[in-house]
Amino acid sequence: MATGFKWLFRLGAGLLILILFLAALAAGLAYYLVARSLPDYDRVVSGQAVSAPVEIVRSTGAVPHIFGESDADVLYGLGYVHAQDRLWQMSMMRRTVQGRLSELFGAQTLGIDQVLRRFDLYTLASSSLDSQSPRTRRLLEAYANGVNARISEVNRRAALGRGAPERLLFNAPIEPWQPADSLAIQKLMSLQLTSGVQEEVLRARVSLALDNLALDDEDRLKDILPDYPGQGLVVLPDYAALVPGIEGAVQQTASLPQHPLSPIPERGFGGASNAWAAATTRSASGGTLLANDPHLELTAPSIWYLARLELSSGGVIGGTIPGMPAVITGRSAQLGWALTLAYMDDQDILIEALNPQNPDQYLGPQGYQDFITRESVIRVRDQDPVTITLRWTDNGPVLPPENYNLASVTPEGHVAAISWTALSPADTSMNSAIGLMFAANVDEAIAAGEDLLSPAQNLTLVDRETIAMKIIGAQPRRAANHESRGRLPSLGARAENRWQGRLPYASNPEFLAPRSGLLGNSNNKTVSRPFPLHITYSWGDSQRVQRMQTLLQARRLHTLDSFVEAQLDIVSVTAQTLLPLVIAALEESADEAEAQRREAAVALLAGWDGAMDAQRPEPLIYAAWMRALQERLAADELGPLMGEFKSLEPLFIERVYRDTEGASRWCDRVDTAAQEDCADMARLALDDALAWLAEHQGDNLAALRWGDAHPTVQDHAVLGEIAILKHFVNIRHPGSGGDQTLQRGKTSGEAETPFHSVHAAGYRGVYDFADPDSSRFIISTGQSGHFLSRHYDDLAQIWQRGDYIPMSLDEAQVRAEAIGVTQLLP
Repeated sequence: MATGFKWLFRLGAGLLILILFLAALAAGLAYYLVARSLPDYDRVVSGQAVSAPVEIVRSTGAVPHIFGESDADVLYGLGYVHAQDRLWQMSMMRRTVQGRLSELFGAQTLGIDQVLRRFDLYTLASSSLDSQSPRTRRLLEAYANGVNARISEVNRRAALGRGAPERLLFNAPIEPWQPADSLAIQKLMSLQLTSGVQEEVLRARVSLALDNLALDDEDRLKDILPDYPGQGLVVLPDYAALVPGIEGAVQQTASLPQHPLSPIPERGFGGASNAWAAATTRSASGGTLLANDPHLELTAPSIWYLARLELSSGGVIGGTIPGMPAVITGRSAQLGWALTLAYMDDQDILIEALNPQNPDQYLGPQGYQDFITRESVIRVRDQDPVTITLRWTDNGPVLPPENYNLASVTPEGHVAAISWTALSPADTSMNSAIGLMFAANVDEAIAAGEDLLSPAQNLTLVDRETIAMKIIGAQPRRAANHESRGRLPSLGARAENRWQGRLPYASNPEFLAPRSGLLGNSNNKTVSRPFPLHITYSWGDSQRVQRMQTLLQARRLHTLDSFVEAQLDIVSVTAQTLLPLVIAALEESADEAEAQRREAAVALLAGWDGAMDAQRPEPLIYAAWMRALQERLAADELGPLMGEFKSLEPLFIERVYRDTEGASRWCDRVDTAAQEDCADMARLALDDALAWLAEHQGDNLAALRWGDAHPTVQDHAVLGEIAILKHFVNIRHPGSGGDQTLQRGKTSGEAETPFHSVHAAGYRGVYDFADPDSSRFIISTGQSGHFLSRHYDDLAQIWQRGDYIPMSLDEAQVRAEAIGVTQLLP
């Protein structure tokens, strides 16, 4: 018996050793295969399509500094390094805008492909090639040649492991890069930064929901979706009166596909940014100052890629986007440029009436006319191809009712078409991006901005003497008698609702050399102009701007350090404003003695300065309370629509607790006979929040940490959910800041992870033109898209702790710090 057990033990041990050996062998083989695609930054590559040798010097953080004899050669080098470090990312962006993700990922991405096919952005980008300037065409072609040089190198040398580790799992030929691909990616960025359709649909749905409850929807609508303070409210008909027959529409439908690769943002998750500038009179160094931190969805790797280009006009350095041949935000020796989203009102929904006798026609101002139609075939992995019919009206592409919840705002016998400035077959926006790199001063940069159609931006500029800001982007020309003033879907057959071209560039607001010597923007309201000259009704910020004003005006003279401090500031004016109002209401409640736990929470918050510090408990208690309070106030009126309000609406809470225009009416629940007041809502919401915290974070309030519930989430869109790989490809760490702080960490609002930071400043740059080479910059991940590279996340730690790396155009300094040199030879 003992002998039998002994042999069983030996057999089991042997099998275990064999399994461990095979597992180690498999892991070693996997590592070998994946590691082969790690880029080599120190090599000579011959046979390149360049006119003379191109040198790529990698400095701190693997930032490429590209030197060549011509601009075309330098942009060839940029294409090469983009493909060397971010080939998978570029190929995914191209597949997304082409509507071809399902070829790799199957039915799970079919919804994304269908939406992108209907917008037809890639066809429009291809048509726009002929509208580019000769210089832009030349540089687009050179860039594409550089990308293709790297693709050919990967295809030719099997040892390069298909160029990216993801291709070992999702192998498909990478087609040669085309100049139109870069134009298409710029249009894809416009889609990611635009949310006008979402805003119109939500406003219409809220109007209908309130109307169905027989409430005064005009008053309540401006409470829950208020205009920016200081601008007069626009009186509009309710949506049911604007579009007859809407009462029978579906109130809750499927919306946009929710997938990590989807480029279409949920409401509130489009772009955001900060930028500020100081003139020489407000600078301690005597030189102009500029800071910029664009906020986008966080991903691994980041959408941003740092690069320096030595052009015929001089060196430029800053943030590029793989797939595009331009420094999007950055500086040259004589000019700095920064971008913040303008939130231009540049999308409209037009409700088109179908011909009851012929569904292939819709009603126009002159009668029924045919849709423009085209069949489009989508190949789906492991399934039969799917054919969809693309339909366009004079107003734009027709989207199906399941997209954007359009079914809920579209009456039977109608379809919804989208007007959007990015839907131009003669889009010159790339001319603008490239023109900024060659501009020598503020005037030339403003002139370059005229070519931008979409996405509209606040372009903040400094040269060595002047500071300026110009809103760039096409503003639709609307009739003064437009039925909804662009705020709600409107009937497309009515001529007054149709766009009438675009307003002239000269009408876009411009601020040149202000007397104060300071300029700043945090997506806040820039001008107050009546419709139809308005820029937008949905400004992106009404809170961060208050903190920005405080910090910029607090100093007579600014420095690089003071601009950095402002970028990294985590004080929430929203918390400082809302908490005293809500706590005062809570303290006025005398109907019961507050529980010990509630008292402890209020005591912590009463002594808090509003800093959203990752190491403090107060930000978490505050955030949980305000989230619960918003739910308590609005869920009874909005019902399922409450799910559309994932983020805190601070102006709504403030209006309610100041009882602005009777907004305290939201405190009384419409679904109960009792008469609740705002003290009741404050108390019940705090109890809700404390219960949630106890369940998800712990009972000890003083031991809570905002950063534990608010990690910065930078996940890989494809590999980030795979059990083992996610630990290698996802980049996470505790984060400070919040939705309304200058160091913004936009929270997800998801049920299980409501406070995860998913949208932030992926790029930060600060420049002093008294000493340009002292400038600083950083991105949120690393330069490489290869998760085994030390440059995949090496900059993430620097970014997380609020540090930067030097930003120099000094060639000697760059060469002294070089970690590798690549030579591209003819």
